[in-house]
Amino acid sequence: EHLRESGGGLVQPGGSLRLSCAASNYGFCMAWFRQVPGKEREGVALIARHSGTTYSEAVKGRFTISKANYVNTLYLQMNNLKPEDTAMYYCASDYWAPCTFTKNYAYWGQGTQVTVSS
Repeated sequence: EHLRESGGGLVQPGGSLRLSCAASNYGFCMAWFRQVPGKEREGVALIARHSGTTYSEAVKGRFTISKANYVNTLYLQMNNLKPEDTAMYYCASDYWAPCTFTKNYAYWGQGTQVTVSS
């Protein structure tokens, strides 16, 4: 399983970014996490095969997770970005349920940096 994130960058508060995660294969659970140096990794959004989506309270209503099956790509549309969204964002995948933020995902990408600053 190979995951490669892209789409990070510098954006002003209130702006938008769309992250992409190119996957060699889709896992049963696909998720986005983020991490700030010195802090624990935080689950942001996840999507389960044949099921719905889950978001953290911090991003609910602003972020949208989706996937394009025909190109094996996972997306994270981030709107109304805030400085506290600044972090390294990681894509994660696992072939087994249940799909939660606390499970140990088997596969991880290298991350893409998102910086929200004026």
